[in-house]
Amino acid sequence: MTIANDTVNAANGVHLLKRRSSHVDGFGTRAIHVGSEANPETGAVIPPISLSTTYRQDGVGNHKGFEYSRSGNPNRDALEATLASLESGGTYALAFSSGSATTATILQSAGPNAHVVSVNDVYGGTFRYLRRVASETQGLESTFVDLENADDEAILSSFRDNTKLIWIESPTNPTLRLIDIPRIVSLARSHASRPLVVVDNTFLSPFYQSPLLLGADIVVHSLTKYINGHSDVVMGAAILPSHHAQLAEKLRFLQNAHGAVPSPYDSWLAQRGAKTLHLRMKAHGINALKVAQLLQSSPYVEDVIYPGLSTHPRNEIAYRSLSPHAKKFVDKLRSAVDADGNSLESEGGFPYGGMVSFRIKGGAVEANKFLTTMRLFTLAESLGGVESLAELPAQMTHGSIPEAERALLGIGDNLIRLSVGVEEADDLVRDVEEALEAAVGGDGKQVNELH
Repeated sequence: MTIANDTVNAANGVHLLKRRSSHVDGFGTRAIHVGSEANPETGAVIPPISLSTTYRQDGVGNHKGFEYSRSGNPNRDALEATLASLESGGTYALAFSSGSATTATILQSAGPNAHVVSVNDVYGGTFRYLRRVASETQGLESTFVDLENADDEAILSSFRDNTKLIWIESPTNPTLRLIDIPRIVSLARSHASRPLVVVDNTFLSPFYQSPLLLGADIVVHSLTKYINGHSDVVMGAAILPSHHAQLAEKLRFLQNAHGAVPSPYDSWLAQRGAKTLHLRMKAHGINALKVAQLLQSSPYVEDVIYPGLSTHPRNEIAYRSLSPHAKKFVDKLRSAVDADGNSLESEGGFPYGGMVSFRIKGGAVEANKFLTTMRLFTLAESLGGVESLAELPAQMTHGSIPEAERALLGIGDNLIRLSVGVEEADDLVRDVEEALEAAVGGDGKQVNELH
C-alpha cells in the first residue's frame, strides 16, 4: 500500500474522490465524509469492518492495494484519510496502536546518537521514553527547556549540531503552559542543524489548534483522547504536511517494521468518534470555561490555569494559536448575547479546549478529599472523553518524573487536573463547587446530603 494513494491524499479536506468544485469543505463536514465513502460493492454508508489479516492476489504482486493487515488495512487507511484531512495542512497520516508507540517511532526515526530538545513540562510517558528508553537503546540525548519563558538566546544555546527534533506540547500536561509555536519554528529554521519541530496536539485536538499551519513538521496525537472521545480506544497518530513525503515514507516503513498498528475495529471506532469531534470540542470548551470561571471565584482555590480565561497571562497567545475554524467559533460566541444581554466576552474569556488545572488550598489531603467527593467527575487517568475526569498528576500521570523535577515544574500535591466533559455545564459547576466546600470548607455533611 503506497502512502500517496487517493484516500490518504485527501489533504486539507479536499474530497478527491468526489470533487465537484474548488471549494474546501468545513471541519465538521470533512470529519463526517472524508474517509467514509459509501462502500462501492454494497452501497453501505458506514465503512464495514475488515477483519481479514491477508488478501487474495490475482497474480504474484497483483493485488487490490492490500497484502497483509499489518502493512495496510481498509479501516486504518480510512481513519488515516480522516486524520490527514482534519489536521489542517496535513497530507500524510499514520495511525499507531498507542500515543506512546507514535512517540517511540518518531524518536527512533532520529537515528542513533541524536539529540532532542523537549519542553520541560512534558507528558510523563514521553519523559520516561526519552530518559529511560531512547537514551539506552539508541544513545539519544535530551535537553529539557522552558520553551514558554526562555529567551531566544537560551533556546538557541540548547541546540547542538546533532539536534534532530524539538518536542513541543502546547498546552503542556498538566500545567497548561503555552508555547509560541511560530517562534520555536523560526528558531529551529535559523539553526544549522535544522531540527524538525514536533507538536503534540492532543490537548487541543485538530479543532482548536492547527500546528502544521503554524510551521510545525509533525503533529502527534493520542487518539485515545479527544479524537476518539469515548474512552474506549487506545491509539495514536502522526500527521505530516505535503513537503515531508520522504519523512512520511520513513515513518511508514517503521510503522510496518515495528507492527505497532491499531486493529481494524479500533480504527473503525476512532473514525466514528472523529465524526463528532467538532461538536464535542465546542461543548468541552464552553463547559471548561464555565468551570474555570467558578474555580477563579472560589475562596478554596489558590490559582486556576486555563489559557482561555481573560486573566491568563498568555491569553493573547492562546487566541492567536486558534485554528481558523476555532477562531470563527470563538468570534461568533463573542458577538452573541444571551437572554439577559450578556456576551461571552463580558464573562471573561473564550473556550480553549476542555482541560483545566488548578491548585486547591491545602495539600494532598485536601486534594484527595476533593477528588473522592466529586460525583460527576470520575477519579481516573486519561482525558478527552465525553465524561468528566479528574486526577492528581503528582501521584498519577506524572509520577514517573522525579519529585525534585516535578517541584520545579509546579506539579505539587495540590495541583489537580480536570478533563471537563460534555455533561450539562451547570451540573459540572455545582459538582466542583460542592466538592471544594467539602474538601476545604469542611462542610462535608451538607454536600453528602445534596448528593
